[in-house]
Amino acid sequence: MFAAEATGLRALAAAGVVRTPTFITQGQTTTEAFLALEYLRLAALDQAGGARLGAALAQLHRVTGDSFGWTGDNFIGLTPQHNAPHPGWPHFFGERRLRPQLKLALRNGMDKTLVAKGDAVIERIGGLFIDYQPVASLLHGDLWSGNAAQSDDGEAVIFDPACYYGDRETDIAMAELFGGFPASFHAAYRTSWPLDSGYETRKPLYNLYHILNHFNLFGSAYFGQAQRMIERLLGELKR
Repeated sequence: MFAAEATGLRALAAAGVVRTPTFITQGQTTTEAFLALEYLRLAALDQAGGARLGAALAQLHRVTGDSFGWTGDNFIGLTPQHNAPHPGWPHFFGERRLRPQLKLALRNGMDKTLVAKGDAVIERIGGLFIDYQPVASLLHGDLWSGNAAQSDDGEAVIFDPACYYGDRETDIAMAELFGGFPASFHAAYRTSWPLDSGYETRKPLYNLYHILNHFNLFGSAYFGQAQRMIERLLGELKR
């Protein structure tokens, strides 16, 4: 897990557009593992810091790969995240993101009927991408407000990534899922790189991944939210 995090931090740092804690070293003993990073004094994003992060994230997303995926698997929280590259984004997101979470959810007690409906979303997922073909952008991958801050000199900082190349909308969708980012963050991102008009339709698809992961990590409190997202997506895909 630490090795995967170090790989992501180095990739974000190499892009040269947003600050991350500098990687120092990583390793293990017979009983422990460790990751050593630069210490930064951090504070919550204010409006100025949010604007800097929004503009920087748009630049980060302009760093692109040849396919969707990553050089190796990593983790979303404690859950393994499968990153075998694929040239098609709908296939990648359906099979590498949603399918593993649904299989895990079934083992964790999710209602079989809802899992079947989730599988139906995957089978019809191409309907959300008829007029939209995303590029393979470098993503933070786990962009909630707890993984972003600003340094004591006001510079925006991101950390604890789950990097891969994918649709930039996934980072924006997660940033909106739990809130906590200043309005200036969203405004600056959209000014730097406006979102496609179909983003709001695809947003529940992208956030379903994280809600399913929360169900698998934290339990049934997330069942209702997953159900609402799946039903909404099926409604869109039946039109």
